[in-house]
Amino acid sequence: MTRITFCSGAHLYAVEFPQTLKANASANLIIETVQTHATYPWPQEAFQKDGQSLKYEADLFVLSPYPTVVQRTKIRSSSPQIHSYTTPEDIEAFTLESPVTKSGSTLTYGPYNNIPTSSTEDFVQTNQKRIAVHYTYDAPVLEVTKLERAAEISHWGANLNIQDNIWLRNAGPRLKGHFSRLEFQTQNYFGRSAPHTLTSISLALPPGIHDVYFYDLNGNVSTSRFRPAPSVPKGSQSNQHSILEMRPRYPMLGGWNYSFTLGWDSPLEDYAGWQKESGKYLVGIPVQTLMPSAVVDEAEIKIILPEGATDVAFHPPFPAVMNSISNHITYLDTMGRPTIKLQYQQLTDRHVGTIYVEYRVPFSAHLKKPLAVSTAFMSLFALAFAWKRVDTRIHK
Repeated sequence: MTRITFCSGAHLYAVEFPQTLKANASANLIIETVQTHATYPWPQEAFQKDGQSLKYEADLFVLSPYPTVVQRTKIRSSSPQIHSYTTPEDIEAFTLESPVTKSGSTLTYGPYNNIPTSSTEDFVQTNQKRIAVHYTYDAPVLEVTKLERAAEISHWGANLNIQDNIWLRNAGPRLKGHFSRLEFQTQNYFGRSAPHTLTSISLALPPGIHDVYFYDLNGNVSTSRFRPAPSVPKGSQSNQHSILEMRPRYPMLGGWNYSFTLGWDSPLEDYAGWQKESGKYLVGIPVQTLMPSAVVDEAEIKIILPEGATDVAFHPPFPAVMNSISNHITYLDTMGRPTIKLQYQQLTDRHVGTIYVEYRVPFSAHLKKPLAVSTAFMSLFALAFAWKRVDTRIHK
């Protein structure tokens, strides 16, 4: 697939068919795209007890380098409570019927007929229209402004540690006025919390994990509940997940931020394997833990390999903005550990996958850790022995 950018601002993709399309034949193409930050709160400010509404804006006509016989666009709201929507004007050249119809939570624009090539600058300036839909949204609007994931592989401990540093933001309407703890407790008591207030998050974590921790800048956050699931053998299909019900230290209202650290340990055998043919280890690292309905603006993923690993290769499920291999030094290391760093932008729930890492660990590298520990203890004992034999008194 090749991407081409036109002067009209359209991004066109050249798709190659597996087989030549014969004359008068047809083919169905299904193209799925995900838009991030496509909605915004309207009004942009709300009192603590107010509801929440969002506005979505888009172009009326789908840009295409080919003439379009019929176009129909359906916009489905998360709620049937649609406050207002745009009715296009001056499009009699493409339809003689009602330009838009509403049925429940679905708006249908079209059908529009005999649309010429729409990816040209002339068509965009003459015929393109902007449409907007204003609707009720009864859940917090979340976005992860930054995600830092560190995955550390330990062969001696047969353990995979994953730690996420998360900067979370409530992108709903900004709070108008002051926050009232009394009003918040009253809403919770009667079960009428404002839709733009985030009080808890439920995360689906991998099965088989243990020693889950959750803390922020003030320390450990104990207002959480963890329900583990047993390990799943590699290669098997299972929908089991460990569930972590998190409650932030304070309720998050629109425009508020909350940064925290989430981590866990898991058996390395659930993610790693040995390739007898190549003599390499193969480890799969998940790209991210999905935050419900949240986009990740920036993500940095670090994979820390065992000390002495060589012939490192990695295979991400989709291209990264930047990638590099560096050296990471921690306690009792002699040479440091190879570290793979990947940077991503605009991750969504479609960007789930596994980063596969291949590497070799020579037998001599396995001995570095016990030798380093033995040397450290022997040096400590020798220093203590010498200190006992030295007379540091000034006068005898």
